[in-house]
Amino acid sequence: MTERVEARKWAREEFGFAELGHAARTKRLVTMAGGALRKPAGKVSEVYETDAQRQGAYDFLEGSQVSAEAVTAACVAASVKRCCGQPFVFVPVDGSSVSLTDREGKKGLGAVGAAAQGGRGLKVMTAYAVDARGVPIGIMAQCWWARTQKPTGCRKRKRARNAKRATKEKETQRWIDAIGGTVSALEGTQTRAWFQLDREGDSAPVLQALVASGHPFTVRASANRRLVASSPVYLRQRLARQRLLGTYPLEVASGPHRSARVARMSVRSALVQLRLRHPWSHAVTVLNVTAVWAHETSHVPTGEKPIDWLLLTSHEVRDFDEACTVIDGYATRWRIEELHKTWKTGACNVEDAQLRTKVALIKWLSILLAVATRIERLKQLARKSPDLPARAELQPTELRALVLLKRQQKKRTETVGDEPTIAEAVRWLADLGGYTGKSSGGPPGSITIGRGLHDVLVAAAAIQAISDERHRK
Repeated sequence: MTERVEARKWAREEFGFAELGHAARTKRLVTMAGGALRKPAGKVSEVYETDAQRQGAYDFLEGSQVSAEAVTAACVAASVKRCCGQPFVFVPVDGSSVSLTDREGKKGLGAVGAAAQGGRGLKVMTAYAVDARGVPIGIMAQCWWARTQKPTGCRKRKRARNAKRATKEKETQRWIDAIGGTVSALEGTQTRAWFQLDREGDSAPVLQALVASGHPFTVRASANRRLVASSPVYLRQRLARQRLLGTYPLEVASGPHRSARVARMSVRSALVQLRLRHPWSHAVTVLNVTAVWAHETSHVPTGEKPIDWLLLTSHEVRDFDEACTVIDGYATRWRIEELHKTWKTGACNVEDAQLRTKVALIKWLSILLAVATRIERLKQLARKSPDLPARAELQPTELRALVLLKRQQKKRTETVGDEPTIAEAVRWLADLGGYTGKSSGGPPGSITIGRGLHDVLVAAAAIQAISDERHRK
């Protein structure tokens, strides 16, 4: 396969400007990323077909010449380039854990999952850029760490011990690092990050870091915080007294302990002063934010909890439309959970990785995260901008291969043109990957899109090789 194979074009865009100290190392990274896109898998041996390719990958990953931070920095630089020209991007921030095999305990991994089960692996905090449509752009920051064994004892004593530790000694610092990394990455551009954090990010140090960043933010409140007032007043009390800004319907999908329904959501908002009290020193900090409360007021099935979002934001809210802007922005936070799912089980299966060291694992998992991002981008483009021409996202050889493969399996009633929309192209990718729509009834997901993309990239490589051979004659 030549350097002009289409998968490598994506890989060059993602990793081609990596600063690894030598051009040969950058070329190796690009080659590895292209191979991972063509055939994503957690095991290196399942991605690369020849002994030479596998050995080159192992040498790159296990060697000490390239740091894990340099691989991540290349992804971030590519993401920043894609952000340019946009006034703002939503940046969901969230953590995840990757369970990995470490039977001899020599890989430098840490505890994950329930302490009693003795799981081993790595923790990661990711900041993920998403455009105003909800379409993924790429990774803005990543923080990896191996968690030490969880302390034993009752929950109350563990909380007391944790309260006395400095922020830099806690996992709270990882949220702050991801925020700071994103701010640094966007420095010098005109694009602002609108951070989106779930309830785990609702802590005084993180809120203060968000304010200090100078970028807008929305955080889902984890507790009914006390407000600054002459007599004790709490956040939900204040919001319950505010006038109703409006209501909107929300389609709720079925899930564990939740029935499918159309919920009627009521929205209220207020400018409040939060009273943040340090759990150890008892020092009080005042934080001015806007609170937006969206809660389900229609009938809730017996035994289920109503949907309730209590959001803290720096965005000014003067009316119902502005409140909905905050709510819609927070809804993009689910993009990072979808990314983690595609990365871990949906297409890349990173928990199958069996490399020998923590650093090697982080480098490999970072490459696969970029692959998962592209799969998620295709999926969301088909849903958010269905009429976009497929050629705006797919390379010419990829598009040609997709059309040819689809024509081979099309139904008699189907018409397969040469210039499909992105929605049609992604559906064709999913069809090639085994999508029938019967199991879920919903739009194509990352697994079938990833399978179809693999077939298309293999065919595109063959088409390109044939074209190159003709040009040489």
